[in-house]
Amino acid sequence: MRTFYLCCLIVMASLSISFSIEAHSTNKYSKWDVPEIIDFIVVSPANNASVASNAPVENNVPSPYDPVIDKPAYILYNAKGEPARYSELVERSLRSDVILFGELHNNPISHWLQLELTMDLHDQIGEHLRLGAEMFEADNQILLDEYLQNLITERNFVAEAKLWNNYQTDYKPLVEFARENGLAFIATNIPRRYASLVHREGFEALDSLSPAAKSYIAPLPILYDAELPAYKAMLDMAGMPAHGGENLPKAQAIKDATMAHFISKNISRNGIFLHFHGAYHSNHYEGITWYLRQLDETIDVVTISTIEQVDIHGFNPEHIGLADFIIVVPKNMTKTY
Repeated sequence: MRTFYLCCLIVMASLSISFSIEAHSTNKYSKWDVPEIIDFIVVSPANNASVASNAPVENNVPSPYDPVIDKPAYILYNAKGEPARYSELVERSLRSDVILFGELHNNPISHWLQLELTMDLHDQIGEHLRLGAEMFEADNQILLDEYLQNLITERNFVAEAKLWNNYQTDYKPLVEFARENGLAFIATNIPRRYASLVHREGFEALDSLSPAAKSYIAPLPILYDAELPAYKAMLDMAGMPAHGGENLPKAQAIKDATMAHFISKNISRNGIFLHFHGAYHSNHYEGITWYLRQLDETIDVVTISTIEQVDIHGFNPEHIGLADFIIVVPKNMTKTY
């Protein structure tokens, strides 16, 4: 038996030597040749992706947020239009009371960064992080709470909640993160039927609602400044009566006021409230931001917006002052719907 094993070892050693010689003589692969023949390596962690091109691994490899990378998925800028790093966004967010994250609803980079920021803040402050979103209406809070507490199944939650069509791809990861980590998630938006009521009949129509219905909206009467640029722009856009006329910006304002109301109601002074919504609701420090500051001017609010540009390496100066941090994404970025 020993003789048999010895013969096997001799044969294996011979084959190994032969393969090594053949590999070098015929330029076939060997472990020393691999770095020379790989042109591109795509690295795909669970929530990230970056590209390295035919270069040795060194300590000074550019960050994926560095504009020198030839094809980044986004570049982050500050309010002045200067390039910023994601770490700066996290550091500033950790000093705030409220973070208003304005997304483009079908933009995958917005949604990925929302999840990344949520996880990074949770790493720092744990259960003191609270989440909230425009995508959940206030009258669905009980359903959301029951799902987060594992009292109802996902099947029941999806069937009964008024979820957006892109919930599965874009908002479910946030809800599941909250559920797995015991975080509060607040449904901040006005029920759409009441926003439609304002669109048709103005703020006055809300007076006829029951006390139970009024509990799902900001306290009446609604403070409203028709001269805010965002609302004036909507009024100009509304132009024709078919588009709602003067009530169109009021329907937007009741959403902004209601979201600000429920954010303010759930702020913890030793924590952070991270809110997700369409960028128009907080751009130029208006919308939700304006209403929050009417409620409490001492609230420290950080705003984030998302825009698209053909060339993301040069910041369009018309967007200066849009938000504290502006995520610029290529215009041809794939969409989630």
